[in-house]
Formats: sequence, structure tokens, C-alpha cells
Amino acid sequence: MLVQKLAERLQPIFNHLHENPEISWNEVETTKYIKSFLKSENLKPKTFENMTGLYVDIGKGIPRVGFRTDMDALWQEVDGKFQANHSCGHDGHMTVALGVVLLLKDLAPTLPGAVRIIFQPAEEKAQGAKAMVEQGVVDSLQFLYGAHVRPLVELKDGTFAPALHHGAAKLFSGKIQGVEAHGARPEEGKNAIEIASAIIDGLKRIWISPTEQASIKMTQLHAGGTATNIIPANATFSIDARAQTNATMEVLTSGFEKVITAVSMMYDVSIPYQVDAHVAAAQVDDTAKMILKEAIIDVIGEENCAQEVITPGGEDFHFYTFLKPQLKTTMLGIGCGVTPGLHHPNMVFNQDRLSTSSVIITRALVLTLEYLEKGEKL
Repeated sequence: MLVQKLAERLQPIFNHLHENPEISWNEVETTKYIKSFLKSENLKPKTFENMTGLYVDIGKGIPRVGFRTDMDALWQEVDGKFQANHSCGHDGHMTVALGVVLLLKDLAPTLPGAVRIIFQPAEEKAQGAKAMVEQGVVDSLQFLYGAHVRPLVELKDGTFAPALHHGAAKLFSGKIQGVEAHGARPEEGKNAIEIASAIIDGLKRIWISPTEQASIKMTQLHAGGTATNIIPANATFSIDARAQTNATMEVLTSGFEKVITAVSMMYDVSIPYQVDAHVAAAQVDDTAKMILKEAIIDVIGEENCAQEVITPGGEDFHFYTFLKPQLKTTMLGIGCGVTPGLHHPNMVFNQDRLSTSSVIITRALVLTLEYLEKGEKL
């Protein structure tokens, strides 16, 4: 009854968010909409002067437990037209968060503490979590939960997982600055394509334990002009690195830096590079996972509580723990039949699972407050 009643309240919210997507750092109208909704519920949301996003506290005292949702959409081609598009489920995540707000509001008089609900921008840019940390939004928190819709290949529709083990990702870009020469006199030049080949060959020699999931490879290379009889001097390249753990990502990063240094010395050329994006791997806390698992079982039964999900995808949420190691985190995996898949321009999922997710998260937040209260009394 609670789930169905909440679903009726949440459906128009989801519809609005789905029909009005905004890309990273441009979630202006989304922020206004959520702020207006929270104020209509007699809550006091906090916004920022220099960025989108907001948060709201429910309950008495300093919040030590929180739930975070992402807000931004992707920019992609949909039916032949490029546009903002909620193909990663952030419209659903925000709807879940607002459902949690409604449930917590009713429970506020009996809550043994305060909860902070965080609406974070720029997840797709892997920058929003860092910005929230810099704003001090999680400074008082001890536990932080997140949630993400999952594709059918990972979770059966109607089941929920107490942890998502996302991998780490790092994207590099660089430029090879060689020497141009006539195609008949290659010895007089420094061929950017040959130098790029040496980089590719070097990346293959970054050895990782076979028990670890990892890869590093060149994904873009642009060199030369329209003439085919000229040794190209310059080239730009991109490197994509993936690892299941942050420690393995450090090994890949160190290996990449050594390869660039070695190739630069071998050819006596400059190869400047930069890190374009970095997503931290999950660092799931056992206590947070245990509490979330209990909440799942309480709400929908043990038969619908799935195993933890190990996924190669990345998620900005994990930067909270990466930057604040004392923070205990885990993410709810929402089995809602995502098809054809995340980031597909025509992605759809079972919206009936959103209200259930709100109830599960709310239960986890209450259990966490009780856990902290019990610890204080011991």
C-alpha cells in the first residue's frame, strides 16, 4: 500500500524530470524544480552561489547519514538529433530521492537524528562529487548511500543489490611533437605515427596480475594532413585506462607515465599529456552494505535481495570515499529491467521500481540512525 501510494505521487515528478533533461553543470532548471518542490513541502533546501545542485536536511541535529542522487543528463544523438537525454537513469534517481524526502518528512518527529539528501550535478563529467566535497556538504556525514538503475544483464527486474562495485577509469590525452620531413627522406624527420606505435607497444608491456581486471589502450590517434608523401611531425592521441580497484589504477597510471617518458627519450621528442577524466573505483563499506541488505530484506523479502554487483562501469559517487576515506558508503543496485542498456539513446526501465527503491533507502537511513544511536549508548 505504501509503495503504491508513493508511486502515484512520484509518477508526475518522474515525467517532469524525464522530459526536461539538462547536461552537466547546466542543471539550472532541474535545481529550481527540486528546490521549489522541497520548499512546497515546508523544507529548507540549500543551494550554491557558484554551481548547480542542492541539498536538504530532515530531522533534528547535525546530519550524520545521507543519500546522494545525481542530476545530469547525457548529450547524445537521439533519432538523428543531438540533445540532452536521460539515458543513464538520473531522472529515476532524482525521483527516488524525492520519494525518500516525502517518507522521511512523515517520519521526522520520530527520527533519532538528521538525514541529508544530496542532489549532485555533473556525475557524467566525474566532477560533481569532488565539488560537493569541496563545498563541505559531506563533512558531518559518517554514512552515505547512493543508488543506480541496473541493466538486465546485471540484475533481474524486481531484485535489489546491497552494493555496486564499479571500476576505476582514467582518460588521458596528449600530443606528439616530432619533426616533419619529405617521404623520401624519413631519416630527417621524427614520425609521429611511429612514435605513437611505440607508445601503443609500451602500453602492452604494463603487466597487471591476471587476477585483476584492467586494461589500458590508445583509443584515438590523429596525425598527418592531406599529403601522403610527408612524414607527419605532430599527432594527438587519447588513452583509456580501466581497473577494478584504485590500487590497480595507480599501477596503470605509473606504467603509462613510464612509457611516455621512455618513448620521449628514445625519439628525443616532447610528448605533453593531461588527465581528462578520473573516476574512482568503489570502496564499499561492510557495515553500510550490511544495513542496506537488511533494509532490502525488510521491504521486499530475502528472495528479492540479490548478490553484490561487480560492474566495469564507472560512477562518480565513489569519489566521496576516495576523498573522504572515513565515509562509509555503498550503492543500492536497482533491478528494473534497463533495456537496451545504460547510455543507449532509447533506454527504458520499469518505473514501478522507483517507489520501492525510495522505501528501501528510507529504511536503510533509519536503520543507520538507529545503529549510530545504539553505538553512542554502548
